[in-house]
Amino acid sequence: MTPHTQIRRQLLGTLAQAQADEAAQLNNALRLLSKWRSALIQNILLKQQGTMVMEGPLKGMDFLPRSTEGCHIAKLLGCYEQPLLPYIESAIQGSYPVVLNIGCAEGYYAVGMARRMPATKVLAFDLNPKAQQVCAELARKNRVTDRVTVGAVFQPEDFAAYAGERERVLVVCDIEGAERDLLKPEVAPALARMDLIVECHERLIPGITKLLIDRFAATHDITPVEDNGQRQLRNAPAWFNNLPHLDQLLAVWEWRSGPTPWLVMKAKPDST
Repeated sequence: MTPHTQIRRQLLGTLAQAQADEAAQLNNALRLLSKWRSALIQNILLKQQGTMVMEGPLKGMDFLPRSTEGCHIAKLLGCYEQPLLPYIESAIQGSYPVVLNIGCAEGYYAVGMARRMPATKVLAFDLNPKAQQVCAELARKNRVTDRVTVGAVFQPEDFAAYAGERERVLVVCDIEGAERDLLKPEVAPALARMDLIVECHERLIPGITKLLIDRFAATHDITPVEDNGQRQLRNAPAWFNNLPHLDQLLAVWEWRSGPTPWLVMKAKPDST
């Protein structure tokens, strides 16, 4: 069965299901077709550009032909999570001795930041064994295995192991709602001295953004970062500009079903 045949059967199955909410049914069908079209555009990108990240703070990283989860094209284009990128660049310039990337997936940030931060040790964690394997392979591909360590579970009490660092530790956290249970200053007091970049999964846990702000307001200066979904390519190649406009939109679409704001939290000087 070809991929096209498989998608066609899935689409027909979706449309054949008896649903009271026909609008939701059509939305599901549209999402399925959009992901299918994204995969075709991804093939065009790989043929034209290969696996090198084109723009942004991680420009020049030799990435992957596909991601372990979620969208892929935006990562190669370098516009993935674009509203957050100025803060990623600022973190890179901060030269942290240690970065804890919790929820590293295939290692986009873990390896990409390690390339730019030659004096930094990056510890990357993910519950998915496949993601762990691919992250380690990506580190080898980009020659940073000496500074990228890949692990699985990270618990609140594990933060204590990094409490003695002379300089602040950076935590980059994207764990699909589990940030509610992990980022608890009362359980992990070491967090008071650490800087954090956290993705808040409001669609999964409504109110999680405010909850985290309330938890860290006393110890951190907090900057919420919103995302309206719009993306800009500053140096788009000719092949991209020649794509149909809908394909250009799908190329930068990150497959999100709703807003996922971030919190950039810098430890206050008096929290040390």
